[in-house]
Amino acid sequence: MIPYLIMTFLYFVVAIVASLAASFSLWNILGWIHGTVWLRVHFVTLGIATQLLFGAMPILTAKAHNLPRPKIRWDIWLLLNVGIALLLIGIPTTNKIPIITGGTLIFTATTLLLIQLAGIRVESEETLEVKEGRKFYIAGLFYFLIGILVGTGMFPDWAEALGIVGDIGEVHIHANNWGFMSLVFIGFFVDLYPKWAKRPLSNPKAITPIFWMMTVGAMGLVLSPWFASKTLAAIGAFLHTYANIWLLVIAIKPLRGDKPAWTAGMAQMLVSYFWLFAPLSMAPFIIFGIEGVMPAKLLEATTPQALIYGWLLQFGYAIVPYFFQRFFINEEEAELGGTWLSFWLVNLGAIFLWLSIFIAPIRGLLHGGAYMLWMASFIPVLIDLWKKTKTGMAKAESAISHAE
Repeated sequence: MIPYLIMTFLYFVVAIVASLAASFSLWNILGWIHGTVWLRVHFVTLGIATQLLFGAMPILTAKAHNLPRPKIRWDIWLLLNVGIALLLIGIPTTNKIPIITGGTLIFTATTLLLIQLAGIRVESEETLEVKEGRKFYIAGLFYFLIGILVGTGMFPDWAEALGIVGDIGEVHIHANNWGFMSLVFIGFFVDLYPKWAKRPLSNPKAITPIFWMMTVGAMGLVLSPWFASKTLAAIGAFLHTYANIWLLVIAIKPLRGDKPAWTAGMAQMLVSYFWLFAPLSMAPFIIFGIEGVMPAKLLEATTPQALIYGWLLQFGYAIVPYFFQRFFINEEEAELGGTWLSFWLVNLGAIFLWLSIFIAPIRGLLHGGAYMLWMASFIPVLIDLWKKTKTGMAKAESAISHAE
């Protein structure tokens, strides 16, 4: 897990610099960095989120099955990180060779991880009820394979070969966000909520129907741009939204009336889902192209950024420090991370971005302000991670000294 955490930390630093550069670009201070929006997004999705998820899923699955912590698979780590590096080189240059090579390496790493997770077997039927997380991880990784295949194919233009008649970029985004990230994050809820909240979810029996609604809903959202089907989009958005609301209900209900339970980390994790629902609520305007009421084209172009920074990044602010504390410092009773300063900054940034969609005269100012606020929101979390990293290194040095 530690090699994944180190890479997560490094990409946090890169994401801070990228957010600052985005602000300068949108304010026309550094015009030469225009057009790198998807590179910045991938610093968060591939650089931060995917690193953490790949490292955590085998450990959490083994723990849920009362098995020893699995050794790190260096082949998976190496394939993933070389692949990410090649993609991050290829995306801004639109060079097919690093993009196809990088995509192939990440696809291979994901396949190996799927095999690893599927190979973790139940030792006792007595603990079967707590092993719900793995099915979310496996389903999410299948969607990630689709996202990798389609995302890699955007540059050599594989749309026709893949039978995609709609927007290939939307297929890629939907597979990664509504499929991969959404399902794995709920897997984390299932496996770790009792530790985070010090109490179980209010209705554990809801987990299975939530899983099927999420999985089928994600399929509808992926296939809708694939076949240019408004019906599939509407069904997928409904199922996905309903499942996530149901999850939040069973997560929030046990916390009612308990103010100490509402830490900054818990608030960030739960409030982040507002920014997941926001683009879903705009889906009808995008699906049916209702320009007279809402700026559908601008919504389609801008909302993925709000989704990544408002939902995915904010969720990460809560869980990344948790995993650093649990696996780098080796504290079993770790707590969710995040600070109230990061909470307000990241959410204010998301508000600025949404306002930029509707207030045309100061659109660039608001959009750039959003990235500046997001850049500032990184800093308290990064400081916390650095402190945890130093503590972990000190513990490791002490253990080595005692061993000698």
